[in-house]
Amino acid sequence: MSYRELEFPEDSLFLVTGGAGFIGSNLVEALLSMGYRVRCLDNLSTGKQENVDLFIGDAKYTFIKGSITELDTCMEACEGADYVLHEAAWGSVPRSIEMPLYYEEVNIRGTLNMMEAARQSGVKKFVYASSSSVYGDHPTLPKREGQEGRLLSPYALTKRACEEYGKLYYKLYGLKTYGLRYFNVFGRRQDPEGAYAAVIPKFIRQLLKGEAPTINGDGRQSRDFTYIENVIEGNLRACAAGKEAAGEVYNIAFGGREYLIDIYYRLTEALGVDIEPIFGPERAGDIRHSNADISKARDYLEFNPEYDFERGIKEAIAWYRENLGGETQGGA
Repeated sequence: MSYRELEFPEDSLFLVTGGAGFIGSNLVEALLSMGYRVRCLDNLSTGKQENVDLFIGDAKYTFIKGSITELDTCMEACEGADYVLHEAAWGSVPRSIEMPLYYEEVNIRGTLNMMEAARQSGVKKFVYASSSSVYGDHPTLPKREGQEGRLLSPYALTKRACEEYGKLYYKLYGLKTYGLRYFNVFGRRQDPEGAYAAVIPKFIRQLLKGEAPTINGDGRQSRDFTYIENVIEGNLRACAAGKEAAGEVYNIAFGGREYLIDIYYRLTEALGVDIEPIFGPERAGDIRHSNADISKARDYLEFNPEYDFERGIKEAIAWYRENLGGETQGGA
């Protein structure tokens, strides 16, 4: 059964924090298309106005411009909400190494503010974004919940701390929390610009412009690249999950394993370009290999991802071709 066939009470209100971002805006779009009321909270520090402009005029959509670092704002956003999908955070491992204090303020304190506001507001389910970075240097593949290593970045630390708060808020206060460890999400509306842009959109954008992308390291690092539709499914499955699944964390991925250098050449072939990459130094804090065991999410959330890498990358390339068309050279 597709996640679009899931049913919630007709008048349900979903709050999506970080709703102007890549993942958040896709969640907002999916929920509105299913006919539910959606409230978006974003301060537009990393999210984009154009992502929320898509929903202006929809009677079931409202937008609050504000920060999760302000408890009063979180309380306002949670008022009357049935489900919270908490995506607001600062991402990027390298940037967190440069700005650890800011990551603590936004990712840890901001998430704690949201959990407290959700608790006080009587929210039914609190689903929050974690990350595969919490596995740190643990060498075992595939990555399984409960087998975490030493953390390698402030970003990873913030996500681990949020998971611990999630467990406590369920145990101490009864707030049904569900932590989702995303594995290298990609897809439509993912920002290809900036020094900290995710690798797939960044490669696509540069190749479309006839530029040679830089691969950090030797390109033999592997990732469980996860198409955005699978992440939407994970969030909505968590909203529909039972009490027995609360207070836990779950890997959200397809369960595949792709090498970066292989992806690069697949992209050049799909885009019809012949450009060799530049190899740069490895990035500090990066995990060398990442591949998810999703059996826990299957068992407890009935998570059954529909999009493998091949299907997802075709849709992503088509989206970037259409939306970055004005930047391309030679009609590539």
